[in-house]
Amino acid sequence: MVATNPLFRGGFSIKKFNATVINDIWPEVLFFTLVATMVSLVSDMTSHKLSISSALLTVLGTVLGLVISFRTSSAYERYQDGRKMWTNIAIASRNLAQLIWIHVPVERVDKDKQKKQTVVESVIEKKSMVNLVQAFSVSVKHFLRGEAGVYYQDLYPLIAHLPRYANSVSRTDAAMLLPLWQASEDGEHPYEHDITHRSSPNSAPPTINGKEDNKSWLQSFSKSRKNTFDPEKALASVNSHRPLKPARNPPKATLYDYVPVFLIFKPIINLFKRKKSTSEGAGARNSLGRKVKPQLGESNVPLEVTLFLSNYVGFLLRSGLVQPAIATNLVSNVATLQDTMSNLERIGNTPLPFAYQAHLRMSLWIYLFLLPFQIWSAFHYLTIPGTAFASFLLLGFLEIGQEIENPFNYDLNDLDLDHFCLSIQRELHEITAHTSPDPDEFVFSGWNQPFAPADRRTAEELIQSDDYKHADRADSPGMSNIRTVLLKSWRDVDEMTRHHH
Repeated sequence: MVATNPLFRGGFSIKKFNATVINDIWPEVLFFTLVATMVSLVSDMTSHKLSISSALLTVLGTVLGLVISFRTSSAYERYQDGRKMWTNIAIASRNLAQLIWIHVPVERVDKDKQKKQTVVESVIEKKSMVNLVQAFSVSVKHFLRGEAGVYYQDLYPLIAHLPRYANSVSRTDAAMLLPLWQASEDGEHPYEHDITHRSSPNSAPPTINGKEDNKSWLQSFSKSRKNTFDPEKALASVNSHRPLKPARNPPKATLYDYVPVFLIFKPIINLFKRKKSTSEGAGARNSLGRKVKPQLGESNVPLEVTLFLSNYVGFLLRSGLVQPAIATNLVSNVATLQDTMSNLERIGNTPLPFAYQAHLRMSLWIYLFLLPFQIWSAFHYLTIPGTAFASFLLLGFLEIGQEIENPFNYDLNDLDLDHFCLSIQRELHEITAHTSPDPDEFVFSGWNQPFAPADRRTAEELIQSDDYKHADRADSPGMSNIRTVLLKSWRDVDEMTRHHH
């Protein structure tokens, strides 16, 4: 995510030029600059003065300024809402993982609907469900980018173990595929979903992630470098019956992105091509040079993941493994994930009405077209740079609003969804690294000074001290000494931490 102006963030590069909206507005700026040039030349070199009254300039300019400001503000509000929704996903994911990892017991004995289970089996069960929590954020990321299905390098290893067929007996009938897998098929690969399709410890599967098939010479060179960033290495090595798509698949940069003037010749170049231009789709540009963003489709992957999480909560309740209060928190956090998914879908699927955008743009075009006629008598040849600057300013703000109203794609100004997902992954692994020790394993140690600053002795020394012995009653001398020390600690802290002027 571009938190600061990318042109001033690190070293300058041509690629960072794409973070601006210049590539999107230059055809219109060029057109209105040519109009201003025409007005200036005709008015100066001929007897015809293309000058009109500027009475409408102030009125229309004020109205357009307010409308453009509202347009940009509403788009930025959607941008901020998207960031808030991802914060909610991170919070709910952390809460779910903590509740599952700490509050679900590992000791299982035969009791009512609870079946006996070893500690290893319980830990595997809980870690698998925490991985499903991670899979939710990854699946939401792909959905918001218009990338359907589950066959991605960062998603498939997290959910490959989920059931695939409605009937466990029939493992080859495509009609029995569950919705999660049926919706992910593309018709180009056979329905080979046997559970044996996974890697063995001694041999890595050739189609584990499709990297070998899609690797270019530039990628080969970059991966040979010492400091290669490949977060998919932290995931499981699971084979697939079809090549997995990259976890991050931004549109390839073309010559048109670096030299946008060449877009003028793109229609002529396409006439000599037999195939459609490869730049179509995500990151493509239309005839005016603006980026064409992918549209959100339908995806049941996040919903299916939350269904498995809800089913696990139901299993814990039926088995009596968690208290009702813990189960309520689990259900609440799963509901938070579902609500957040719906809100993100609302942001991605609800652009401003076309009539509003079209009317605003046409009004701005008319204003900029008439601008040279109204200011020629006062500025003469300065009308040309003045019109160019006004066009750049107003069209730029209008385009910024359109750029950030759907902040879930691969543009430099979009939210960094990959960073969010990786942050959630790190946090969930940190939670599962917690050993859930009993308090007596770390409280009564030589590293703990609970009564500081009034009493800086360690917990071991305090237990052995005669000052606090027999503090088993509220009126005992030992308890009175503890209250005295705690009161002195408050006074010391209050004095030490206040800044006296």
